[in-house]
Amino acid sequence: MNTREIGTAQEQKAVAYLREHGVQILQQNFRCRQGEIDIIGRHDGYLVFVEVKYRKNTNCGTAAEAVTYTKQCRICRVADFYRYRCHYGADTAVRYDVLAIQGEELTWIQNAFPHRYK
Repeated sequence: MNTREIGTAQEQKAVAYLREHGVQILQQNFRCRQGEIDIIGRHDGYLVFVEVKYRKNTNCGTAAEAVTYTKQCRICRVADFYRYRCHYGADTAVRYDVLAIQGEELTWIQNAFPHRYK
């Protein structure tokens, strides 16, 4: 499998995991000029933006560490555009989660980072 196929397979695993844990999936791979968000869903009254990161091993660091400050800023810009485009108001509760897949272990980090303005 190439890198793209591995990423797609891991994102599907993440979607199944999130559904099992009560997340209503609204959209996958939302793209715009600012970037991409892997999964957008609703959970516990929040509009949730989920970044999925996979690492086969820890040779290059953990999967969660790969969601850098710069990546967080990009996710927030895309989330702002999504909320604008889909008519979510400023009063919509938003959460940024990371689903880190390290080998076969999945770790769901809810509220992984605050909204970042760059």
